Amino acid sequence: MTTSPPRPSPPSTGLNRRALRIGPFSWTWQPRPLLVAATLLVVLAAAFVRALLAFDDYPMGVDTVLRTLVGGGDSGSEFVLFELRMPRALTGLLVGAALGLAGAIMQGITRNPLASPDTLGITWGAAVGAVAVIVLGGSAGQVGGLVSEVGVPAGALVGGLGAAVVVFGLAWQSGVESTRLLLVGIATSLFCANLVYWGLSLTNIQDAARAQTWLTGSLHAADWDRAVPAALSLLVLLPTALITARVIGALGLGDDTARGLGVRVNTSRLVLLLISALLVCVATAATGPITFVALASPQMALRLCRSSHPPLVTSALTGAALTLVADQVAAGLFAPTQLPVGVVTSVLGAPYLMYLIIRRHREARL
Repeated sequence: MTTSPPRPSPPSTGLNRRALRIGPFSWTWQPRPLLVAATLLVVLAAAFVRALLAFDDYPMGVDTVLRTLVGGGDSGSEFVLFELRMPRALTGLLVGAALGLAGAIMQGITRNPLASPDTLGITWGAAVGAVAVIVLGGSAGQVGGLVSEVGVPAGALVGGLGAAVVVFGLAWQSGVESTRLLLVGIATSLFCANLVYWGLSLTNIQDAARAQTWLTGSLHAADWDRAVPAALSLLVLLPTALITARVIGALGLGDDTARGLGVRVNTSRLVLLLISALLVCVATAATGPITFVALASPQMALRLCRSSHPPLVTSALTGAALTLVADQVAAGLFAPTQLPVGVVTSVLGAPYLMYLIIRRHREARL
């Protein structure tokens, strides 16, 4: 007996959807995505509370956490809760949401489940910028103070955006075709990875160790200085991405159909790619590269919602929940030794990437 691989649901005609209108904007909605989003919010809330209860050796029960939250805890409990655990959990939530949303946008505009910041070279581009700051800063003295707090995130931001521009420019041939964009992205990713390793070979062992720690993607050093910029960035980028949901849906129907619906295909694809790159750069600047969250979250959300393309809000919620849960696994798997969350997501994501490649190959043969 042979079995055929599962296929995504056919694109909805929109005739069975209800519309939500706010001023000049309108969105369609269905009960199942709302139910999935509500369930993910419950999972996210549970993971966030679990993160507040335990991340280190300092014991805190539910009553202590609740008492500290309302101002009745001692100074030790307040420090652990407000300066260590809460910024770490909040940073993980925001970074995961940004990566999930960025992956949904990229897979939506390329119509390819393999498209993500990791495969398009943006993550490694951000790594090149951050490692360059660490190496050059280390050559000039010490990587600390202003260089560490501002220079590394700024380098990641510039490197990621530069990689996005290079990938889009090299893939442009009277337009951008998704397969060519993905191939150029993979080549750029490999080139940037080798630049990173070359930069590590030029510096001393201390700076190389700092750079390697950053490259693993970790929430260990998360604080309010990293959580607040990520939150402010999401406040701007999340509504902007939601406004473009109709354009992403049109691009998912094919370039010709999108043009027929009045969408400027190449301009829209460039703007959406830049929005996605900004989301990735903000996330990478906060924690270092946490791989595979942007790749897996949109596909998980797509299957949960049974939609024709990755839903933006559900992908963001999935990415946030996935990152928070992975960080708690990383913290508790070999306790008291805590692994970087990027190690756990890489271990889980690599088999998933292989599954997507095999599934894509089987679909191409049918």
